[in-house]
Amino acid sequence: MKPKSVFVPFKQANAPAPWAVTELAHPQLPDARLRERAQILLTQFGRQPTATIPQACGAWGDVRAAYRFCDNERIEPQALLAAHQSATVARLRGQTVVLAVQDTTTLNYATHPDTTGLGPIGNNRDKTVGLHLHSTLALSPNGHPWGLLAAQVYARDPEQFGRGRTATGRNRTPVQAKESQRWLESLRQCQGVAAQCPDTQLVNVADREGDIYEVFFQALAPGVGPRVEVLVRAQHDRGVVGEPRTLWAFLSALPRAGWYAVRVPRQPGRAARQARLEIRFGAVTLSAPRLKEEQPALPLWAIGAREPQAPAGVEPILWRLVTTLPVGTLAEAIEKVRWYTVRWQIEALHKILKSGCRIEQRQLQTADRLERVLMLDLIVAWRLLLLSKVAREQPQEPANAYLLDEEWQVLWCYLHGRAPPPEQAPTLREAVHWIAQLGGFLARKSDGEPGPIVLWRGWQRLQDLVRFWNALKEKDVGNA
Repeated sequence: MKPKSVFVPFKQANAPAPWAVTELAHPQLPDARLRERAQILLTQFGRQPTATIPQACGAWGDVRAAYRFCDNERIEPQALLAAHQSATVARLRGQTVVLAVQDTTTLNYATHPDTTGLGPIGNNRDKTVGLHLHSTLALSPNGHPWGLLAAQVYARDPEQFGRGRTATGRNRTPVQAKESQRWLESLRQCQGVAAQCPDTQLVNVADREGDIYEVFFQALAPGVGPRVEVLVRAQHDRGVVGEPRTLWAFLSALPRAGWYAVRVPRQPGRAARQARLEIRFGAVTLSAPRLKEEQPALPLWAIGAREPQAPAGVEPILWRLVTTLPVGTLAEAIEKVRWYTVRWQIEALHKILKSGCRIEQRQLQTADRLERVLMLDLIVAWRLLLLSKVAREQPQEPANAYLLDEEWQVLWCYLHGRAPPPEQAPTLREAVHWIAQLGGFLARKSDGEPGPIVLWRGWQRLQDLVRFWNALKEKDVGNA
């Protein structure tokens, strides 16, 4: 939806932005005042992602209103996410395939020892404390982020964590009583979304931690509504029905079907590179785990993607993917490998949440209050990820499709060192490059496209410039 081109006086700078109204149009909140406050907070956090709550809100009255909102026990954090989820589902309708990527990250609040409701996130349960966040992000097969479908927040019980646990005991515990249930819950949430998008194929994608028997069993179970497929990187070398070999050996024995080149993102200390993978695939029926032998075997498809020659000092890629989707051709196997690489987008989302929105620096007295802020910061992180993505996908789109007129006009004037700005908005790619330059992007030909890190730095500087611009305009209006 194109933002309205309106002048917002500086004294009314806490009015909700059009995009915030869209994302929180229907939260299940007790009254309309709380809905408007949620939209205002989302706008303020979006304008200054790295700022503290007082810095983002500005005026003392708004700061107090923000803390009252965080303290309000009538506000369910999931109600905020559900509103954004409704907006996300509306965007999914009409899409042929949507990848629902799920993953877990830890939020470290060890520097906030007075916050109650936290739990251990490391082996030192008394000192390394925080929360766990399990997100499900809706993506196109090319990685366009449509929005969040689910976010589960939980704290481990410090009295139970790490005490008296054995591998056998964990395996005998029902999955519903373990942290593993979050992977099942993500799939359930997606099955609910599928019922609202009957013409869209949803595929739930997970890394190795999501390789759980019950996830595949639930995906294959009949009578649970529209089917959501599953694509998981295998962690367990399960037995193969009718074969003396287990899954690893079964895949290695399959003939090579072809090759596929995949771009590996830049990592700390390592430049981005391209890896050439040999592809194998085949139908496979996997046995139930040893302690669940009474459960049925799983008819699935397996794909092996292996890098036979990696650069010196680099661990070669070896992905063993298991899916409920049929894989009968090399093209279908490559398609699933490509879908798995899209999973990296959720890692980018969590990185933006921590480094860009600085969620771990939020200082609130209880985990419940943190969770209310977390839901808003998640939406902000998604929007920053979206902005960096659409600039690459739709570079010729006019900037005012995503930016307010005052934002791109201030940006143009600042970067060009003169006024007034042109009547026609620049392209989205130009505007995003200018925002990134405010964040330290050099924009040389060899630099490629800017990433989310420099974008969120530049975005905050841009919002400071816009506030100053509005203050000057308000002064001019008052002197007229």
